Amino acid sequence: MRLWHKDLIYYLPRLQLLGQWRECCLIARLLSRNGYPNHVLVNRVMDYDILHFYKYSVGIYKRMLDCGYKTYFHNFSRWINIDFNTVLDVLPSDDDMFSGWHNDIYLRECLYNLEEKALAGAIPQEDWQRIYERFKDFTPLVKFTDSIPDGF
Repeated sequence: MRLWHKDLIYYLPRLQLLGQWRECCLIARLLSRNGYPNHVLVNRVMDYDILHFYKYSVGIYKRMLDCGYKTYFHNFSRWINIDFNTVLDVLPSDDDMFSGWHNDIYLRECLYNLEEKALAGAIPQEDWQRIYERFKDFTPLVKFTDSIPDGF
């Protein structure tokens, strides 16, 4: 269980994006039921106002719609009872969302996690290439040539 770094939302491959929506719904359900998610990689969501998690989840949902995936917001909104129209002016800015957690260190961790998945063949090469091109100047990443990564 993890919330991918907010800067990766647009670049997440299909399986990671769909999985992220499931994670958001699970976290929302756990927050509704228990008041906390109870998982080491996402417990930090409790360090922030619920609007940070809400905005992040809406971003995942919108990205899924942009990609043409059919999904529903009603389950999520049932667990996180927030009216989007009434909170628009108090949502955290993109820069402030999960600040201190979704920082450069966490972005690097997420990129290396995605890189490991790509090396194992769990992320299609064209999806990894898109991630690589966007973040190669941020941190060293493996570039693929055909199906064999350079240096392997």
